[in-house]
Amino acid sequence: MVDLEFDDGLAVITIDRPHARNAISLETMDQFDKALDGAEGAAALVITGAGDRAFVSGGDLKELAALRTEAEAGAMAWRMRSICDRIAGFDGPTVAALNGHALGGGAEVAVAADIRIAADDIKIGFNQVALEIMPAWGGAERLVELVGFSKALLLAGTGMILTAPEAHSSGLVQHLIPRDSFDAEWRRIAKALAKRPAGEIKRVMRGVSTTEAVAAFARLWVADEHWAAADKVMKRGK
Repeated sequence: MVDLEFDDGLAVITIDRPHARNAISLETMDQFDKALDGAEGAAALVITGAGDRAFVSGGDLKELAALRTEAEAGAMAWRMRSICDRIAGFDGPTVAALNGHALGGGAEVAVAADIRIAADDIKIGFNQVALEIMPAWGGAERLVELVGFSKALLLAGTGMILTAPEAHSSGLVQHLIPRDSFDAEWRRIAKALAKRPAGEIKRVMRGVSTTEAVAAFARLWVADEHWAAADKVMKRGK
């Protein structure tokens, strides 16, 4: 099951398949796509998993083992890659809230988001090589962007599993949270991204002309929200 909830401008998509450690099946892909349809227009998006054991444990091997031809394997890879591309292309900021381990395809889902926030006891790894395959959902390319070619090849080529502190120091995870405060803290951060002009900042960071960047700033400057915030700051300074 894939759940979608809204919380004050924030859309939260939760992979909820505890019996399969939140692994991705073909049906899950369909539900994921529909949840992304429903999340369109939200100011920010979070992808997370149910429970505290797994974020996403990869593809559901019991089901995907039925795919025996190159055409079938390719179709599956295109299907899930398109979903990860939708996460990466979401207009507002996207967060992968790593409630548990993110392994194989789960790591690929995680790096499709703009930001990874993790409980401090999780592990993450591109360990597809243990099955004599490779990342197929866009994760290899996104991993290079995050940690550089050499580190990415080391990680994906060996299937090395990183602890949360190791992932943080490598730049793969941006923020670690103690397990006992994880749920409340990732939601606080994500709601802050949803309430502030982070979506406009993301658009500029993706690459726009100088003229467009200045125009974006000017629109925010004249908005009521800016003057209300500025008024509070000036009153505190008195």
